[in-house]
Amino acid sequence: MTGERADLLEMLAKHRHFLRFTTRDLTDEQAGLRTTAGELCLGGLIKHMTAGERNWGAFILNGPSAMKDFAAMTEADWARRADEFRMLPGETLAGVLADYAEAARRTDELVATLPDLGATHPLPKAPWFEAGARWSARRVLMHIIAETAQHAGHADIIRESLDGAKSMG
Repeated sequence: MTGERADLLEMLAKHRHFLRFTTRDLTDEQAGLRTTAGELCLGGLIKHMTAGERNWGAFILNGPSAMKDFAAMTEADWARRADEFRMLPGETLAGVLADYAEAARRTDELVATLPDLGATHPLPKAPWFEAGARWSARRVLMHIIAETAQHAGHADIIRESLDGAKSMG
C-alpha cells in the first residue's frame, strides 16, 4: 500500500506502539492501577482505544446507527461505559492487548479496502459533537490517530507515576 492510506496506517501504527509500549513488563494488577488523580489506568486506556477503533470502524461502514446515542444514555449506560476505562475482575493485560491487536487489524483492513476515504456520515448525537456535522472516513481515521496519540501520552504519565519507566527519554 502506498499514498495516503499508507501514511494514515503508518502514523496510527506509531502511536499504537507507544500506547502498547507503556504496558511492557507489567503485571495484570499493575495494568489496573490508578496512579494519578484521574480514573485512568493503563489497561483501561488500551480497552478504551479498542472500543474506540471498533466503534469508529462500525461508524465508517454503517453510519451513526452503529454507535450509541450518547444524548439518550441512562446512568446504567454511563456506568457500563466507565468499565471501558478500567481493568475488571478476570481481565488480563494479555487479553486486553490481544483484543486491541484484533481491533487494530480490523481497522487496518478497513483502511486498506474501503472504496472511498471521502465517504461521509452524520455524527451520532453526543454532547461533544457539533449538531449536524458529518465526518468522512478520512476524518474518522485522523480522529482515531489523534485519540491514540493523546492516550499514549496519558499512558506515559501513568506509567512514569507507577514505576518511573518512560516511553521516551
